[in-house]
Amino acid sequence: MDPLDFLEPAELLSFFHCHKTEMSCMENPQTFLCQLRDHNLIPEDRYQKMIRMKSKNNMRKAVYEVLDWLERKKSDHIPLFWRCVFKEVIVNQYPTLKLLHTSLMDGSFHFDPQLPKRVESEESDERGSSKLLDSEEKQPRSTKKKRKVRSGSICSDSDDEQPGPSKKQTLSPKKKPKKILFSSPKKNEMSEIWTWPIYKTQLPVTCGEVEGMLKRDKLTKGEKCILVGKEWFTPSEFERFAGKESSRNWKQSIRCGDSTLGKLIKAGHLNAAVYKKRSKPAKKSQFSTRHLNTDEEDSRDEEATLEAQASSGEATEEEERSDWAEVSPVRDKTMFKVTCGALTGTLHKYRFGSGKCGKSIRTEMSWLTPVEFVNVALNQGDASWRKDILYEGKPLSVLIEANVLAIHSLLCKCKQCKPKPEDLESQKNDDECCICKSEGKEELVVCDNCPRSFHQKCHLPHIDDTILRDDSQWMCTFCVFKAIEGCRYPDKQKTEAVLSRQISQHMLECPYLLLYLCSADEEQIFATNPGQYLENYSSIIKTPMWLDNIADKLQWKEYQTVGEFVSDVQLIFTNSATYNKNNPEYRGMGENLKQLFDREFKKAFNIQD
Repeated sequence: MDPLDFLEPAELLSFFHCHKTEMSCMENPQTFLCQLRDHNLIPEDRYQKMIRMKSKNNMRKAVYEVLDWLERKKSDHIPLFWRCVFKEVIVNQYPTLKLLHTSLMDGSFHFDPQLPKRVESEESDERGSSKLLDSEEKQPRSTKKKRKVRSGSICSDSDDEQPGPSKKQTLSPKKKPKKILFSSPKKNEMSEIWTWPIYKTQLPVTCGEVEGMLKRDKLTKGEKCILVGKEWFTPSEFERFAGKESSRNWKQSIRCGDSTLGKLIKAGHLNAAVYKKRSKPAKKSQFSTRHLNTDEEDSRDEEATLEAQASSGEATEEEERSDWAEVSPVRDKTMFKVTCGALTGTLHKYRFGSGKCGKSIRTEMSWLTPVEFVNVALNQGDASWRKDILYEGKPLSVLIEANVLAIHSLLCKCKQCKPKPEDLESQKNDDECCICKSEGKEELVVCDNCPRSFHQKCHLPHIDDTILRDDSQWMCTFCVFKAIEGCRYPDKQKTEAVLSRQISQHMLECPYLLLYLCSADEEQIFATNPGQYLENYSSIIKTPMWLDNIADKLQWKEYQTVGEFVSDVQLIFTNSATYNKNNPEYRGMGENLKQLFDREFKKAFNIQD
């Protein structure tokens, strides 16, 4: 008989209550969460959300919240919880669980201090704030057919829904939406600079006393990825350049802040291809025929490669094992640029169900299923979506056979495969805000004329609550601008004349131009005040400017002329060029965005100088 059978459920529940915080602080809780998921102890949507988290602080908070939810909502499952996490393979991985198991088995937990009875404050009771406000206890709000407000619950209690392998989480509405949600690092995340938006494409790294800038995509492709001055190095070359060649393990000798690259790679913050000694070409292609091999064939390939490298003296045995342990970057991707004929789109993995289930491909003007995408592109009813849709020149079937994309079971009951009417309506629009690139916790307001979605205060002008209550169709600023584009300025305009005009006459063009910039700034580099996360910024830049500051000025009508608005936009690019004069990567981002603005500005006002 299991020793846990001698313990009363109330004892196990009390023990669980006292040790939730300890369990939420366990390092790398992915295996722990997988075990809970396999025993149906946590909802699928909450699990999917947590495994994508990169911040340790956010992960700890999320683990505690799901344990707290389990205690409150599924307390009768606590005995099952202890049985599944006390499996030998799980306990051996987590010292915290081993200590808890020992405490239960030897009875030492009886000596723990008795907890006082839990009470709510009188003030909370009087205000009614002691009521449960967790999002999982709220009923999911239905999506309207017109002017839909996308919302849902973080945690679903439904037992009959069986999500498919790529089921997406939904997020609960929040009472007060923020301003434009351009992200910047929080105080408790200041040490984890690899999660900052400004370091999304590159990271500052050191090896010994030498500093450099690591380009993430070049590391993924196995190219020379570290820039020192004007010279590019592979990680091994950078290690030698810094005088650390004797370590022969760049994943440990090269660091970002206090963390080694090996630690960041293992945690999923970086993707690294296989690097070989003596500048040999890196392992090819993000998804080659290797992905189609069985595990046994992969093992034989790995052994043969290691044997060949060992005989040629190209790398140490430890380095080779480490390199081959890396997972191909394509498996971590969630979006894939696809084509079919002349039509292009982006396939979103979490929306994919099968050829006919799940509108998973986003084109410029609509969301389509793979079958619909092929029919629109080729106008052929008998076309094969697996063969005719291409990713990097290869048919989509390659991703399916490599288990990068998983076709849902015919019995799957997820929202992609067995959608309710409101789910079908919801699939027509984006799941994240077009401007701030996040789902956030506020409701998303969707355009009835295009696939875009917006937070109320991300759109310009802000979307008022009275508009949401109106049953008539609503078009976003992008669609309104496009609808009247041909009749605004039949005659050619001059730049000087446009800049001197009152901005009150152009409260369509200027908000459109700013929303266009925000949407084009995919990595949100120019969204927030750089002084919040760059220590020496204020000493170099005396007049900072950023996109959401301009948005506030537009919303509150602080500009008098079009020229004042344009001057602030150009100030962003000037500041970027000044601050990043020794950083070609970020200087190039500012220059590219400036070119986009200049071109769209002339187009919007029909300027021809």
